[in-house]
Amino acid sequence: MTPIWAQAALVFGLALIASLFAHRFRLSTALVEIIIGLLARTVLGLTLGAEVFAVNEPWVKTLAGIGAIFLTFLAGAELDPDVFKMKWKEAAAIGGASFLVPSVACWAAAHYLLGWESSPAILAGIALAATSVAVVYTVMMEYGFNRTDYGKTILAACFITDLGTVVTLGLVFAPFTWKTLIFVAALGAAFVGLPKITPVAFEKFGGRPSEFEAKFLLFALMLLGALATWAGSEAVLPAYLVGMALAGGVGRDSALVRRLRTITIGLLTPFYFIRAGYFVSLPAVVMAPVGVIVFLLVEMASKVVSVYPVARAFRSPHKDAMYTTLLMASGLTFGTISALFGLSNRIIDESQYSTLVAAIIATAVVPTLIANRFYLPRHHLPKDEIEQALAAHDAEAQEAIDASEVRS
Repeated sequence: MTPIWAQAALVFGLALIASLFAHRFRLSTALVEIIIGLLARTVLGLTLGAEVFAVNEPWVKTLAGIGAIFLTFLAGAELDPDVFKMKWKEAAAIGGASFLVPSVACWAAAHYLLGWESSPAILAGIALAATSVAVVYTVMMEYGFNRTDYGKTILAACFITDLGTVVTLGLVFAPFTWKTLIFVAALGAAFVGLPKITPVAFEKFGGRPSEFEAKFLLFALMLLGALATWAGSEAVLPAYLVGMALAGGVGRDSALVRRLRTITIGLLTPFYFIRAGYFVSLPAVVMAPVGVIVFLLVEMASKVVSVYPVARAFRSPHKDAMYTTLLMASGLTFGTISALFGLSNRIIDESQYSTLVAAIIATAVVPTLIANRFYLPRHHLPKDEIEQALAAHDAEAQEAIDASEVRS
């Protein structure tokens, strides 16, 4: 067990470093964890060896997978049904545009600019068009946008985009079998039945130190996740749908959501985000950066061309529309899942996989950094977040004054 505890300590140590940097520079913790994971692989590769952190060990993959599932569930659970009913046209239009145009543009870039064959190019288009609910939700949560109608509309649009990714990937590459029918039927039954069963079960058995609520949700999500992978789909898909189905109940229980966030953000997601960054070999990207740069530029440009006009058509101001566009350009979860699906099924080779994953991780970092630096819509921040931001600004100003007085 010694190597396991040592690797767990390494992950949480890197997560602590990421938290300090994220707090100091007001960045998303998820994005910093990805960057820290990437840098850690480079540093360890030059010193102790990159294999010090065994990213493909079953226990690491399991914790990372549960983290992605729970984070995706929480993103779905915080979708306000009333807001979704009111904003569904906007969410559907933005989400649909965010998938259709970028998938075609990235396919064309892979096929005509990089010379990839038809199937790998199609897979690249599907993977790069995806929007990461995990990244977007983390950003929303850290700024408090997840509690606003504006943020909930963006999360709903992410669901539409990723639904297009999963459905297209399944239609093009995954076989439609009797297992698929069973999975769809079970998912439909859970979507209808869980909102009826969950409140009754929570009322009768919940509110106790045994944490019945968390165990109940874990059971449902793990069972549906197992069924999804058995049918050739992905475990995060039912998590988002179940989260949406329970948004009217679980999503409004602030105490339960807070406890679930503690488990998810504190324990699980460091394994997911640091592992995602650790997959990228920085020397390999530096030696052959053309593919990564092409994919990043085409993905971001196509998202701007497709999403920005739609957001403006729904009367979003320029700053709001650009922030929405750049967040919709943030890929990771379904993109890396699609890339791994392609590698596992020999649709793409290892070189194409490395290029694709590096580009996907770049889309998780670059658009979000630009969005938060230049287009952050502060007028949508909840009042408590505004007060905290003003307090932090005043504290920094006072530190500068004190330092000036000391020098004088």
